[in-house]
Amino acid sequence: MSEATKVRIWDIPTRLFHWTLVLLVCFSWLTVQMFWMQLHYLSGEAILVLLLFRIVWGFVGSDTSRFGRFLKSPFAAIAHLRHIRRREPDTELGHNAAGGWMVLGLLGLLLLQVGTGLFSSDDDAAVEGPLRHLVGSGASAFLTDLHGFVFTAIQIAVVLHVGALLLYFVLKGHNLVRPMITGWKSIEPPIEAPRLVSPVRAVIVVSAAAVAVAALIRYL
Repeated sequence: MSEATKVRIWDIPTRLFHWTLVLLVCFSWLTVQMFWMQLHYLSGEAILVLLLFRIVWGFVGSDTSRFGRFLKSPFAAIAHLRHIRRREPDTELGHNAAGGWMVLGLLGLLLLQVGTGLFSSDDDAAVEGPLRHLVGSGASAFLTDLHGFVFTAIQIAVVLHVGALLLYFVLKGHNLVRPMITGWKSIEPPIEAPRLVSPVRAVIVVSAAAVAVAALIRYL
C-alpha cells in the first residue's frame, strides 16, 4: 500500500463561498419564519452575488472549482454510484462524478429560488421583491408560489447531499467535509496537485458580481 500524501485541493474563495452560502440559506429560512422580510430580501440578494461569483469561478477559478474539471457524463456518475459500497482509498482531488452533478443541481435550484424571489410579493408583510414592478400581479403570484415550491426542492436536495456525505463516511471511510473546512486532503498516489489561483482573482470576481446585482436591483 502506498502512503497517502496530503494535498491542498480547495482554495479559500471556494471554501468561503460554500460555508457563507450555507449560513445565508439558513438565515433566509429564519427570516421567513420570523417575518423579517426586508432582511429576507437582503439575504436573497447576497445569495445571488455568491451564485454569480460561483458561476464565473467555475470557469476562471482553481482547477478543482472549474466545471470542466469535475462535471462528467451522467453515465460516469451512475457508474460511480454503483461502487459506493466498495471500501477503497480516496483518489478524488475534488468533486467526484456524482458529486459534480449534485453541485450543479443545487446551484440551479438556488438560482431559480433567488430569481423567483426577485419578482415575488408578500401581501401579509406588505413587502415585495425588488423587481416585482416588472411583472403583473398574476405573474408575481405564480412566481411567489414557485418560490415556495423550489425551497421545498432545495430542502430535499440538501437532505440528499448530507445523506450522501454520511454514506461516503460510513461505507467508504471518506471524510468529504474536512477538506472543505481545511482545504487539505490525503490522497493516494500517483498525485497531480491541482492548480489553485490567487485569491485576488476571487476578490475581483465577487466585486463584479456585487456591482452587477446592485445595478440589477437599482436600475431595473
